[in-house]
Amino acid sequence: MSVQNTLSEVMTLCRECGSEFAGRSSKCRNCGGSRLLSHSELGSLSIAHVDCDAFYCSVEKRDNPELANRPVIVGGGQRGVVSAACYHARIYGVRSAMPMFKALKLCPDAVVVRGSMKKYAYEGGRIRDMMRNLTPIVEPLSIDEAFLDLSGTQRLHGLSPAQSLVQLQKRIFSEIGVTVSVGLSYNKFLAKTASDLDKPHGFAVLGKSDALDFLADKPVGFIFGIGPAFASKLEKSGLRTIADIRKLSDKEMAIRYGDHGLRLARLARAEDDRKVQTHSERKSVSAETTFDRDIRDIEDLKDKLWQVCLKTADRSKAKNLAGQVVTLKLKTANFKSITRRRTLSQPVQLADVIFRALEPLLISEADGTSFRLIGAGISALSAPVGDSADLLDPLATKRGQAERASDKAREKFGSDAIVTGRGFRLNQAQKHAASTAESLPAKIQVDEN
Repeated sequence: MSVQNTLSEVMTLCRECGSEFAGRSSKCRNCGGSRLLSHSELGSLSIAHVDCDAFYCSVEKRDNPELANRPVIVGGGQRGVVSAACYHARIYGVRSAMPMFKALKLCPDAVVVRGSMKKYAYEGGRIRDMMRNLTPIVEPLSIDEAFLDLSGTQRLHGLSPAQSLVQLQKRIFSEIGVTVSVGLSYNKFLAKTASDLDKPHGFAVLGKSDALDFLADKPVGFIFGIGPAFASKLEKSGLRTIADIRKLSDKEMAIRYGDHGLRLARLARAEDDRKVQTHSERKSVSAETTFDRDIRDIEDLKDKLWQVCLKTADRSKAKNLAGQVVTLKLKTANFKSITRRRTLSQPVQLADVIFRALEPLLISEADGTSFRLIGAGISALSAPVGDSADLLDPLATKRGQAERASDKAREKFGSDAIVTGRGFRLNQAQKHAASTAESLPAKIQVDEN
């Protein structure tokens, strides 16, 4: 797909052979192909956003050809949520983060695959390596998308950025077996906007000559990062389109909406001076779990809280990070989300400390309400500063030493080498549930591995 412009000096790129030539044409002058992309700024743009198309589902369809023409959902069981949905399933309204029962109601013929994050991370890493073969300036946004700055790469590869990106698309499809969509522009905002214009397996360009006209009639919610609540607030103020926002000065937008308003005013003019960063700063470490059944009992909830605190601590230790802000996340049986935070006196990473900081927050919310999900996290991250003693809790130091010793034992002998009292009770309960399930008649599984 190309965004039309009125300038006469146009370059055309063939997406089949990668050749470039001046002027417009209905067929490639080199290979006769018809997948052509034309734009007057094609040779001068170097900021790209590359996004895998329905990545998790595409990997599953690659590994199981029988799924090729089926709607596929990657996610948990009936109590879980949708991690990813293929384009076929999206036609029915299935979206990421949707409750699984709702997704299956919309698309009852969908094949549900539990998925493998290990497999997706491996394939995502292979794609990331291919990107870095083009340019060292790659900013990952997630496992399956990234910004690339291809400035100066033409001297290295003998290809324009647009040609290099076509070759990247072809290589990913050939070696990984999935498709990606590309957006090419002069800043990150427009590159990401363009990558959504021609999915799947698309390539779109937005340049200085056409960006403002392209954005003008789009609703305010079209801008990435504006959620439904903020969009509704803007619309109630009479700001329905991006052109409406341009009528107000930066100062007026900042007075009305703070930093978000100032950012929005600049994006409405297609202005974005952010550089492609090779290292993005991690903002939090967290873990969460969805229950097999709703839970209201406080002791059961504490057990679940300990599990996610332990996972959060393990992840933070692996990354050598600690956090001064601890967060409790809950979701009620009717899907209402509750978030509670505490700021501590120093950064922490021990499961015991995170748990004891969040336990009072959990107790205050556990008033008989039934919950379906619990999560724990740390933020305001920094390097660990060591475990400190607590004058109000003289046993804290010993518990910290025991946890560190447990970490070493689990690393050497396996995750079940040493289990705390609360963890032991959980293990026993899980073993009892497993043995009970084995004694019951077999049921048809929704998930397909």
